Amino acid sequence: MAAPADAAVLVGLGSDHDLPVVEQAAQEAAGQGRPLHLLHTFDWHAAFAADTVAVPRDQAEELITRAAQLAHQTEPGLTVQAEIVESAMLPTLIRRSEAAFLLAVGDSGMAGSGQCVPAETPAVQLAARAGCPLLVVRREPPPQGPVLVGVDGSPSAHLALQWAVTCAAHRGARLVALRVVEYDEDTDAVAEQLSEALARHTVSHGAVPTECRVVHGDPSQVLIDTSRTAQVALVAARGDEPARAMLGAVAQSLLYHSPAPVIVVRGLAEVPLTGPDARPVRDQRP
Repeated sequence: MAAPADAAVLVGLGSDHDLPVVEQAAQEAAGQGRPLHLLHTFDWHAAFAADTVAVPRDQAEELITRAAQLAHQTEPGLTVQAEIVESAMLPTLIRRSEAAFLLAVGDSGMAGSGQCVPAETPAVQLAARAGCPLLVVRREPPPQGPVLVGVDGSPSAHLALQWAVTCAAHRGARLVALRVVEYDEDTDAVAEQLSEALARHTVSHGAVPTECRVVHGDPSQVLIDTSRTAQVALVAARGDEPARAMLGAVAQSLLYHSPAPVIVVRGLAEVPLTGPDARPVRDQRP
């Protein structure tokens, strides 16, 4: 089911480290013509552990106020709602994401850490369980490079490609569609199929400059390396094979190791990227 026309870009705020999320989420909301909803969850257990309950509550109020001011400074005409919820962060964001257009969070310092990323890291859990696409923002600002989307031929990649075209259009950026194939595959045939699929999605965004790349290699590593010069990288949460987990291996690798902001596109498409019956798709969230 597609997001309602008035669905907001939802921002999960944990601390001051998440303020860069607000700036990028505000730009995304303005470009998509959506309102921005800032949400901070207040942890009473942590508050009672402090010397006084008043201090953590004051800090929460200060954080949400600063975030709202930053959103208005970034996009002066943007509709911004700010809210503090007294509940646990992860279940609240998962529940609220069901009615959101996009959920934006920080990466908890994953990018560049060089360490094994725990599966319980909030961004990882949200990428696997959110009810809408997830934008994971890095602490370092991205370069003004292209929009990158990784496609693998699965129906879910169709939805990621559709999202990427829209992202590139409102950002005024070049779109690079990247397909990594096995060494025995015909790259010319795959490139033609990818170009046809891309053309179907850009028909309503004719001004978007596009580039199709088909290369041999390891999908995770190629996407991570290519994302180093991208302003944002998009990938489907997983392919559609029944045996796969809620978050595929390529999506996990990009989420853990890409220095660029990553949009993990949740949902299933009706048709694969190729084939004679291929047509525009509607969002069918799992």
